[in-house]
Amino acid sequence: MGYYKYMEEAWKKPKEGYTKELWTERLIKWRKEPTAVKIEKPTRIDRARKLGYKAKKGFVVVRTKVPRGGRKRPMIKGGRRPATKGIVRYSPKKSLKWIAEERVQRKYPNLEVLNSYWVAEDGQRIFYEVILVDPFAP
Repeated sequence: MGYYKYMEEAWKKPKEGYTKELWTERLIKWRKEPTAVKIEKPTRIDRARKLGYKAKKGFVVVRTKVPRGGRKRPMIKGGRRPATKGIVRYSPKKSLKWIAEERVQRKYPNLEVLNSYWVAEDGQRIFYEVILVDPFAP
């Protein structure tokens, strides 16, 4: 097996084995960072390469975090029972991955989203890395 294959196997169960200490260290650091952070290299190079990342000019990787769980629909005004209005147990039609990509797109409007992948999660947030491409780069 090559290097990428071993890396892929380790990422299948990142909370177990030799990656456990690295996992907890990273999460402690990532929680303190802002929502979208531009990083030099992808954390999961094997996954990034599969999704189209190349280590050349014009490719940017951004790590972002999204809150876990369902979302709250805006509250109705007036005297109606909320049980019939879909406020309780409301789930959005978008996946959290899609929401993460949109947030990064808003932060970097001059770049285009190529793809994204899961990196980590804790009790409150899910972390994704989004691959962005500069359409005007050579």
